[in-house]
Amino acid sequence: MLMQITNRIHFRNIRGDIFGGVTAAVIALPMALAFGVASGAGPAAGLWGAVLIGFFAALFGGTPTLISEPTGPMTVVMTAIVTKMTAADPEQGLYMAFTVVMLAGVFQIILGSLKLGKYITLMPYTVISGFMSGIGLILIVLQFGPLLGTENPKGGVIAALNNAPNVIGSLSSHTGEAILGVLAVAVLFLMPSRLKKVVPPQLVALIGCTLVSMFVFSGQNIKTIPEFSTGLPSLVIPTFTLAQTQTMIVNALVLGMLGCIDALLTAVIADSLTQTQHNSNKELIGQGIGNLISGLCGGLPGAGATMGTVVNIQSGGRTALSGLSRALILLVVVLWAAPLTQNIPLAVLAGIAFKVGIDIIDWKFLKRAHKLSWKAAAIMYGVMLLTVFYDLITAVGLGVFVANILTIEKLADIQADRVKAIDHPEDDTLATQEAKHLMKEANGRIILLDLAGPMSFGAAKAITQRQAILDNYKMLVIDLTNVPLLGVTATLALEKTIDDAYGKGLEVFIVGGEGKIKERLQKFNILDRVPHQNRVKTRVAALQLAVASLNGYTIEQIQNEMGINGSHFPEDDTNPSNGIAYSDRYSK
Repeated sequence: MLMQITNRIHFRNIRGDIFGGVTAAVIALPMALAFGVASGAGPAAGLWGAVLIGFFAALFGGTPTLISEPTGPMTVVMTAIVTKMTAADPEQGLYMAFTVVMLAGVFQIILGSLKLGKYITLMPYTVISGFMSGIGLILIVLQFGPLLGTENPKGGVIAALNNAPNVIGSLSSHTGEAILGVLAVAVLFLMPSRLKKVVPPQLVALIGCTLVSMFVFSGQNIKTIPEFSTGLPSLVIPTFTLAQTQTMIVNALVLGMLGCIDALLTAVIADSLTQTQHNSNKELIGQGIGNLISGLCGGLPGAGATMGTVVNIQSGGRTALSGLSRALILLVVVLWAAPLTQNIPLAVLAGIAFKVGIDIIDWKFLKRAHKLSWKAAAIMYGVMLLTVFYDLITAVGLGVFVANILTIEKLADIQADRVKAIDHPEDDTLATQEAKHLMKEANGRIILLDLAGPMSFGAAKAITQRQAILDNYKMLVIDLTNVPLLGVTATLALEKTIDDAYGKGLEVFIVGGEGKIKERLQKFNILDRVPHQNRVKTRVAALQLAVASLNGYTIEQIQNEMGINGSHFPEDDTNPSNGIAYSDRYSK
């Protein structure tokens, strides 16, 4: 039972797993510090988030090689949450922000327990791209001031943008910090690829710029990481206020859903690199446990991190032991080596976060979105702008709504094209010579309603439109042979068509409709409207009966003479001679 609830761990790859964990820990340290400071919760929150989420997600998750830690998108949302909560209640705001992290973890556990993992990432790529690019822009804007040595004013993105001229104007007062921030960004961008394979550029920027600060700018007032406790974290008691409860729940849903998407998309990347298959539901439970415990201990929220995961796999990590070892290494840093971090300039951490923001932006899709589809580009840019300047929830909700409406419109057009009304023998849809011969014999008195493919509410309008032409015919043949799915709205449209046909004196035949289609027709009592002998298995059989009926023969006469039952009518749709002989026999 224990092996079922924990991730897959074995010791056959212990060297690769430990090396992968060490390498991932080296990358995680500067990122955790940068995200902790950027969020407003403090560097300790970033470190504890990296430790706790990384450990429990690795232990209970469903992707053995996934590295979980605070990520750029999660940090941006957490920054907004911290800002809202502390503005509403300066004393309890930070505790309420960590309570939101706990609620987000509970939400993820519920989603995983309900086995909804496979549905989480079923979101239009245009929305995901716009949202992630918006998150990247927010991170860039919010880190612009700290990168150049100036603190951001309260008020989020708008306030930071309005403050940009002041930041540039005060460069002379913060020359040293600006140089360090720009130097950190330059290292991240310009470090040769061959060196990146040996040592992470984030670590080089962190250590190198810190040394420059200590030896070159030692006489200047360089702002560094504030001192924080190196002991075990104190438990955060879940804190609510009546005025903020609704806001906290909504923010928790957003944070939890973003974490789900972030983790599962990274899990797919891990699968492609290791040729394995992750367990989505189990992964969500692991992520939820990690975020719940991180919130209880005052840590940042997190999710699967693409950079850490890829580095872990490339360094030899193959089981959850890599994620566990990474978390334990970071724990050592938090408990015993934290004083060493207090010389790190805040501008350097801002530079690291600034580069993360640039990397989050979906540059590849931005460059070609307008070439693929103006509608896709409009959705992507719309979601991005709403994310940056208005609200994350509104951006995603509106983007998904518009994208789904456009998709439904396309599907409706496709389904409408698959609803064909045939009344002449030259129509290629008839396919066989037998069917064409029978339609010619009918001389325009039979209307064949041919349905193909899934018929949902998108096809209902097309089916209903065919009712207007029933006045000109004597027989209606409805062919459902190639319909694998019949939706409720399409079924109701079909029901109305049959009722209208009977109201106008037409005789109705139904072709095919087996299995689930038959069950749906029975639930709507449609089969009760059509005589048993008029329900046949092939189009040719229905046309033969319709032609014979047009020529004055009853169905009973035909069946009695041939000794057959209408529901098991001759099905040889490929032998024209039988059908022609039959139709000739009952022709006048």
